[in-house]
Amino acid sequence: MSVRTRFAPSPTGYLHVGGARTALYNYLYAKKMGGTFVLRVEDTDQERSTEESMRSQLSDLSWLGLDWQEGIQAETLEEKGKYGPYRQSQRLEIYKKHADKLIEKGLAYYCFYSSEELEQKKAEAQEKGWPQIRNDYRDRSLEEAKKRIAEGDKPVVRFKVPLERREYLHKDIVRGDVTFNSEMVGDFVILRSDGMPVYNFCCAIDDALMKITHVLRAEEHLSNTLRQMMIYEAFGWELPEFGHLSIMLGPDKQKLSKRHGATSCNEYREGGYLAEALNNFIALCGWSHPEGKEVFDMADLLENFSLERFNAASAVFDETKLKWVNASHLRSLPHQELWQAIQPFVSELSLPTNSGWQNKALEILKPKMETLADAKDLFAPFSGYELSEAASDVLSWESSRAVITAWIDEIKGVSGEISEEQFSEIQNAVKAAAGVKGKFLFMPLRVCVTGAPQGADLAKTVPLLSVEELVGRAEKALAAVQ
Repeated sequence: MSVRTRFAPSPTGYLHVGGARTALYNYLYAKKMGGTFVLRVEDTDQERSTEESMRSQLSDLSWLGLDWQEGIQAETLEEKGKYGPYRQSQRLEIYKKHADKLIEKGLAYYCFYSSEELEQKKAEAQEKGWPQIRNDYRDRSLEEAKKRIAEGDKPVVRFKVPLERREYLHKDIVRGDVTFNSEMVGDFVILRSDGMPVYNFCCAIDDALMKITHVLRAEEHLSNTLRQMMIYEAFGWELPEFGHLSIMLGPDKQKLSKRHGATSCNEYREGGYLAEALNNFIALCGWSHPEGKEVFDMADLLENFSLERFNAASAVFDETKLKWVNASHLRSLPHQELWQAIQPFVSELSLPTNSGWQNKALEILKPKMETLADAKDLFAPFSGYELSEAASDVLSWESSRAVITAWIDEIKGVSGEISEEQFSEIQNAVKAAAGVKGKFLFMPLRVCVTGAPQGADLAKTVPLLSVEELVGRAEKALAAVQ
């Protein structure tokens, strides 16, 4: 049997990193086994689902490189595959047809309770110590129900949970054997009164009809498994293998949410994180590399991925570690590829276009880059020269004129570019000539080079500027000395 996995996002917001992890694991297993990765959309929440959210989520999945072979295509939103439609909102007739089958077989029924009547039934069950309510409509005739519907009543459809207590054994890929007893759930709704299916019903129907063999999903869905097992049993379908992934926590050990900072893939994308680094990091949130590696590319991940290495323990989403993983990936990029990657962040800067300068700049600056976004501040000093407000205070110091004058005298005598070693020698010469040290030396020099008293490492910055440019900048600083 060919492996078929799926990712089924709800288009009610951004793609959360937890959702991205679920998609990644399903993608990896399908690809590892030569199977099919399916993308369908669970958009039955009509009030919250939006086309914008769907496009955003599909775009993020494409950015991560999690290519699906079947389902809704990211660019055109066209559908590819023989088991569509792949939007639940377009499958309502399919769900109704299957609900009708259960009703005809006596495995589901119409329920006409109002909200108030349902509350009374719950209170009765609690008072008498029953595990679930006793539903009066469970054994009424179908003819009676159809008559009420014809008169305008709008019932829900409920699944008949077996009255006798039964145990359901679920063999979970991540958690091992999990046992549920049937009294944990009452007769649950499968179709609402407006005809919309509930999650557990449409999810089970879709997985079965789309031939899904393995479902890797968040821990929070473990509670849904019993209902879905009952639905599969009612139709006589073979259950897919389920694996419920570890929960993702913030640094405070609470469930990861927006209060912990960025949690959407798009925020990390816009913040200068590499897709491969994010995949690397979230793969480790619930799975471990067999060689204990913490930094690896997608090819390595795919080669070593296996279901046996899942960990059921909660995973902490450590932003510091993510940044370290990202920096490791970033620094391993070839210079040409890295230069292209930083362009969205430096597009407003006027930087040299020759590849020699670019290579040299990256060689010097990339060790200081943790994200692509860092490139903006690192490369800003080479785009132009402007004195910052903070520079005024430094230029008002009595010793600053002597420092700047000595700097100009020293660099004018250099031919070509100033190396890091030469800069150190020149700095010492300026220190001796001006008779200053500490911030009274370093800050005026930095103002001369970058226009601000804080920021770039001068030993790294100076070699990337021509002597002519350095002299011009220093003269502008000298003219501003008070």
